[in-house]
Amino acid sequence: MLPIGLIVYPGFQVLGLAMCATFELANTATDEPVYSISLVSEHGGTVQTSAGFGVETTAFDQRSFDTLLVMGDNLIRPVSPAMVQFLRSASQTTRRLGSICTGAIALAEAGLLDGRRATTHWCHAPALQKAYPKVKVEEDRIFINDGNVWTAAGMSACVDLALALVEKDLGAQVARRVARQLVVYHRRAGGQSQFSVMLELEPKTDRIQAALTYAKQNLKSALSVEELAGAANLSPRQFSRVFHAETGQSPAKAIENLRVEAARLMMETGRHPIDVVATDTGFGDRERMRRAFIRAFGQPPQVIQRANRG
Repeated sequence: MLPIGLIVYPGFQVLGLAMCATFELANTATDEPVYSISLVSEHGGTVQTSAGFGVETTAFDQRSFDTLLVMGDNLIRPVSPAMVQFLRSASQTTRRLGSICTGAIALAEAGLLDGRRATTHWCHAPALQKAYPKVKVEEDRIFINDGNVWTAAGMSACVDLALALVEKDLGAQVARRVARQLVVYHRRAGGQSQFSVMLELEPKTDRIQAALTYAKQNLKSALSVEELAGAANLSPRQFSRVFHAETGQSPAKAIENLRVEAARLMMETGRHPIDVVATDTGFGDRERMRRAFIRAFGQPPQVIQRANRG
């Protein structure tokens, strides 16, 4: 049995408790239960969540954990000396440590992120980097594993992290089975962006949403305005006008952004040659993709690919 400790404190983000369901379902997907879960806090007893209800916890003690994960918060709060001491002590005996969202602040305060790559919720990443310059903060990541330390973005990224831990322990097949039971996509890759082109475009009508969905599913096609307009049941002229009014972008720019997002994900989740990535995401050739990457990220795709392989 692998004991997992979730470190909580008053006001912690309640969504982090979704991790419990991931480990619970992993127990049912194997012949024998693998994980035991404990909520631990500085003083023990009832700890209030961000939603206002309380959860029962046990106090910091000398118990050994296989995995310790610091929960996140909607705010950045001071880290107590007792928390720092507990994490430093636990780091000597715990197989792996991790955090969700602002939980990374506690790991950083304990010096456990010095010289490591780490992430947190995008809106708190600048504060983390400024307060702890020895940490290599990468704000645009779902989660990062550096050595025995795992850090994740905020909110729903806790499920991605939990699934990644299950996959590491029990294999991809079990993790996929758990993901299906959770009714989520088999976890997003750690390197995947916290941002989504589809969310940023924010189409306001079903017709434009339908065109974007069609585009995302058919990136290898030419995706001309006429083709997209057909998916939206609009004339090309009307489609271009409505699309720009709803998204603030031209159809061509939006499609380029979708292709860049898909290409980056391919490079971060596999070892595909650049030419294959360019073809599969509709760029057609590597030079066209290179120019799009420089516009989007300020660097060519080869740099991003090497960084993820390193």
